[in-house]
Amino acid sequence: MTQFLLRLFARLPLRFWHAVGALGGRLAYRYNPRYAARLADNLRQSGIAAGAGEYQTLLRQCAAEIGKGGAEIIPIWLRPYPQTLKLVQACQGWEHVEAAVAAGKGVLAMTPHLGCFEIVSLYYAARLPMTVLYRPPRQKWLEGIMRDGRGRGQVTLATTDVKGVRALLTALKKGEAVGILPDQVASKGEGAWASFFGRQAYTPTLVARLHQSTGAVPLLMFGERLPKGQGYRIHIEPLNADLTGSKEHTAAQLNAALEALIRKYPAQYLWSYNRYKRPGGVEPPPEQ
Repeated sequence: MTQFLLRLFARLPLRFWHAVGALGGRLAYRYNPRYAARLADNLRQSGIAAGAGEYQTLLRQCAAEIGKGGAEIIPIWLRPYPQTLKLVQACQGWEHVEAAVAAGKGVLAMTPHLGCFEIVSLYYAARLPMTVLYRPPRQKWLEGIMRDGRGRGQVTLATTDVKGVRALLTALKKGEAVGILPDQVASKGEGAWASFFGRQAYTPTLVARLHQSTGAVPLLMFGERLPKGQGYRIHIEPLNADLTGSKEHTAAQLNAALEALIRKYPAQYLWSYNRYKRPGGVEPPPEQ
C-alpha cells in the first residue's frame, strides 16, 4: 500500500517535489543543530564564498538544494522509466563516452555528491550498460525500492564489497561503464589522506586502481538541477587528473579535479556530508 501511494504521488510535477524539498531542507537546517553545524562549517572552511554576505546567501541555497535532493528521489525512482528519462532536458559531453567506446575502453563514470547523481546512471543506462556500486540501506524495507529505482535500463547493481569490485573489473574489461562516488569516505585500507578544500579527507583510491589495472577512461558526470523544477542537464567531462603514481598522489589529483567542478556549482554540492570523518582503525593524517 505504501509503495502504491508513493508511486501515485511520484507523478506529481518535479516542480512540486523541489518546492517541498526546498522547504524541508530549510526546516532541517533550522531545527537540526548538528546537521546545521556540519553544513555551515564545511561550507565556511571551503573558502568558496568571497565574504559574509555571499556565504549566508550560499548557505541558504545549499540547505534548499539538499532538501530538493532528498525529495526528488521519489519521482526519479518511482515514476515509470520512460517518464524518469524525460526529466533530462539536455546532455553536454556525451562525445567523451562515444570516444571511449570507439577506442574499446571501459568508462569510469564518477558522480560526486553534486546535483542529482541518481539521474546520471539511469540516463546513461538507457544507452549503454553500467555497473553501479551501492551500499544497502539500514532500513530493510527501503532496499527493494532502492534496487527497483536504480536498477533500470542497462544498470547492474553491485554491493560495496570484494564481490562488487570484481563485478566492476569484469564490466570494465568488457568495455562497459562503472559508476562510482569518488568523494565518499573510504573504508580502512581503501583510501589515502589528501586535501579537499584545504582540509584532509580520507579519499577513495579505487578509481585510480581501476584505471591503472584496466586503462578505463575516467569521466566526471553530474546532473545539474535546473531551476523551477524544469528537470536536469547532465554534464560529462574528462577527469583532469593524473591517476598514475602513489595512492597519495592520485588521491590529491582526484580531489583537486573534484574541487574545480564543485566550484562551478557550489550551491548544489552536499556540504552536509561528513566528508572529513576518520574511519575506524585509520590513522589520522600526518599533520594532525
